[in-house]
Amino acid sequence: MKKVRKNTFKRITTVCLATIAALTLAACGSRQDPGKNLLEAEEEDERIVNLFSPMEKTNPDVENLARSAFDQTVLMAEDKLGVKVAYRTYTAEDYQDKTYDDVTLERVNSNMDDLYMLNPDTLQTLGEEGKLADLSELACVQNLREIVKTANTVNGKLVAIPQEVVAYGLFVNKDMFDEYNLQLPETPEEFLECCKVFKDHGIETPVGANRWWLETFVFAQAYVDLYNGGNTESEIAKLNSGESKYSDYMRAGFEFLQKMIDEGYVDAENAYVSEAIDGEGPDFLAQKTPIVMAYWGAANTETAYGNPDFNLQVIGFPSSRGQMPVVSITGFGVGADAEHFQDAKDLLEVVLSDEALEVYTRTNKVISPSKNVQVDCIKALKPLNDKIEENVYVLASNAGLKVEQWGNTCQIVRKLLSGSTVDECMAEFDRLQEESLENP
Repeated sequence: MKKVRKNTFKRITTVCLATIAALTLAACGSRQDPGKNLLEAEEEDERIVNLFSPMEKTNPDVENLARSAFDQTVLMAEDKLGVKVAYRTYTAEDYQDKTYDDVTLERVNSNMDDLYMLNPDTLQTLGEEGKLADLSELACVQNLREIVKTANTVNGKLVAIPQEVVAYGLFVNKDMFDEYNLQLPETPEEFLECCKVFKDHGIETPVGANRWWLETFVFAQAYVDLYNGGNTESEIAKLNSGESKYSDYMRAGFEFLQKMIDEGYVDAENAYVSEAIDGEGPDFLAQKTPIVMAYWGAANTETAYGNPDFNLQVIGFPSSRGQMPVVSITGFGVGADAEHFQDAKDLLEVVLSDEALEVYTRTNKVISPSKNVQVDCIKALKPLNDKIEENVYVLASNAGLKVEQWGNTCQIVRKLLSGSTVDECMAEFDRLQEESLENP
């Protein structure tokens, strides 16, 4: 999701400046420079929290609302606490072949920053290694939705908290469904029937896909009962002990994907190499493809699907219990050995307060992690939002499961796209589970 460091030059420069300052002081001997002393005292009093995140603008000509919303909450914390946040940002060109997750793991293990934006797989890994602080005693935790606490708790410790709940859904061109008198699908069978009708009427590829998000179909079918059947804790315990098999949960979803590939509803070769939105987006916006999958925020911004020339609706993925949102939760974590440990926790307390989350949610129009803060979503997102408000969803990331879900499932889906059989994919889940049992 899930190398030369960007800060190398800055660190070398800092060392050089420190050396020059030391030599200057030695040369001055007992002579005092009042202005210099005042400057040093000022620097010593300044409190800094170092934040590592991937929040750069991907397009310099487009306003980054997510960054703007986050900055507003950071300013609130800086004013209230008297601290300053130093942004240390990942860009792919700086780190070349290393992913954001790769770099995050290195930086946390080297204790380079205080506060980190963590993806689900990284969050789980670092939590299990004891590299992240327990945030469960923060006052803001009392207001969190249970879904957030469930997803980000590792070994009884809440190791990360997000500013938003990222929900994935099916983005559908309702006009194309109406043209062929199709109801929006609820079940896998209904979904496949819709795809057949589109295909029969000359739509070459009914489902636009990329190499990252086809696993959302799998999660919706695999864990629909686990998260909505009233036995979540006991089912997770069985998976973690090996009494139940991940492959038994996943098989139906992978068979569903194989059916879509076999029938030509998904172009597997194109999906295998396509980036999210960039690959399938143009055909969807041109009304050549009636269905794509994406995250909540893609409906809010004109850089993705926020301003189409058709009736856009965002619904849950097909499952035996009807349309099902798929939720993947990231979060901010504090390094267990952070240099500015308490300031980092205090900053999170403010940034994740209901007051700050109201600002963030209103600006970015996303689902808040606080049960007290409601999003004023656009009409297209209302079907998805209604489900989540009813606590109907499936988690695609859950740090309480010993086998990391989002990243592993994504990679195994890619094996299916490249020609592996369903049985071979299930064997990979079995292998991952066996490894987790060998390393409790």
